Amino acid sequence: MRRRPAAALFAAFAVVALALAPAIAEARPGGGSSSGSRGSRTYSAPPSTQTAPGTARQFDRTETSPARPTPGVAQPGAARPAAAPAGSFFSRNPLMAGLMGGLLGAGLFGLLSGAGLFGGLAGFAGFLGLLLQVALIGGLVWLVLRLVRGNRRPALAAGPAGYAREMQGGPRPGAHGAAGGMTGVGAAAPASRPIQLTEGDFQAFERSLVEVNAAWSRQDLDALRRLSTPEMTNHFAQDLGDLRARGWTNATKDVSLEAGDLSEAWQENGQDYATVAMRFSLLDVTTDAAGRVVEGNATQRQTVTELWTFTRRPGTAWILSAIQQTG
Repeated sequence: MRRRPAAALFAAFAVVALALAPAIAEARPGGGSSSGSRGSRTYSAPPSTQTAPGTARQFDRTETSPARPTPGVAQPGAARPAAAPAGSFFSRNPLMAGLMGGLLGAGLFGLLSGAGLFGGLAGFAGFLGLLLQVALIGGLVWLVLRLVRGNRRPALAAGPAGYAREMQGGPRPGAHGAAGGMTGVGAAAPASRPIQLTEGDFQAFERSLVEVNAAWSRQDLDALRRLSTPEMTNHFAQDLGDLRARGWTNATKDVSLEAGDLSEAWQENGQDYATVAMRFSLLDVTTDAAGRVVEGNATQRQTVTELWTFTRRPGTAWILSAIQQTG
């Protein structure tokens, strides 16, 4: 009978661990999500095509920040940003949160040990009684001092401090590598112009589709680094790491392009971009360490439609900059 609370506790921990484990809905390159950057058009949906007549899903993962208006300059039709909600009482008073957390923890311990909700307090009263009294007295003193100081503190006017907090979590300059096109606070979107592609460009896109899948199946990060931007390589590395954490291996084989057409192609800041819709079929199978199939099918082909964006500097080879799912 004494072992049941411990067994229930371990079961609860197992459920939480599974819930927090990285979920991998589709394990092919890109993980079935929208990842990467399209320069200044990252937050603009690419035009639909005959191959992909629907809308593209917004990016789930991107290192490109959305363009923000210049501080102090009114934008036509722009809505006033909502004020940040005030923190809760416990977020503003961590000491009280800690005390309440301790009481809750003791209550849970009492439940698991069969002594009732607060039965666990009795077993610890002799050991923690003095510490609890000291903590309560110290907390009351701290709260009074905080209230007194808070009443004397002048209100701060809104100003550059808000922007400083906004900048701290933003992308660092140069984080995109070849994917460029990042815009920051007060930066205007770069001018772009359409460009014409050749048959050789479309052949390069089809070749890249096959080579990226082959490098992914080999878990060859060096090859993926050569075929894609640093940002996309980071996404690939993260997805491969999630698979390894589960003891899984994904392989995509016999990739065949069935249809494809151009969504848009443009140049900005001396960088070429091309977004193409591609419908392709492949064998997509994920196995565990023992070789058992956990996802996909080793003999049944799947058909996938995605939007791939490529980028290059004039005179260099195209590399993968983004993968987007279709809606």
